[in-house]
Amino acid sequence: MSTAQVSGFFAVLALGSLVIGCWGIVAALVPGADGRARQLRPALLPLALAIASVSTAGSLYYSEVAGYLPCEMCWYQRICMYALVPVLAVALVRRDRWGGWYALPLAVAGLGLSVYHYQLQLFPSQGSTCDAEAPCTYQWVDSLGFVSIPFMAGCGFIGVAGLALLSLRSE
Repeated sequence: MSTAQVSGFFAVLALGSLVIGCWGIVAALVPGADGRARQLRPALLPLALAIASVSTAGSLYYSEVAGYLPCEMCWYQRICMYALVPVLAVALVRRDRWGGWYALPLAVAGLGLSVYHYQLQLFPSQGSTCDAEAPCTYQWVDSLGFVSIPFMAGCGFIGVAGLALLSLRSE
């Protein structure tokens, strides 16, 4: 498979994560909307772990297989995403019902970084915090006309945050 095909696949997965995350946030915040989530509660954190794991694998694919050089903002997002994998895995192994609390700050921080990075790519004239070798404004991926790597990361963070929030709400 070519990098463009893999990027298209990752873009579809990211949009799926976005839908799942938005559903989780709405179900957690709207009174009475979390009824179905109580039945799905055992699957919420494992699904969040799957999203974080696939996002991490995608990040590693782009840097190690495709040869894309991560910028400074990418590294900050990686710190948040990569940390989510062991945090969620330990919460699952320990059957910690409060695992969502551990994941939520990382997901929210990562989402903030992703949004900032994405808007840097959309409006590159404002400059960035990156160096000339790996500028934050450069788009390695442009799937579906709007899905870049920071956009995919943001979708992953929304997916994890929505599921973590919903897992806490459905207690």
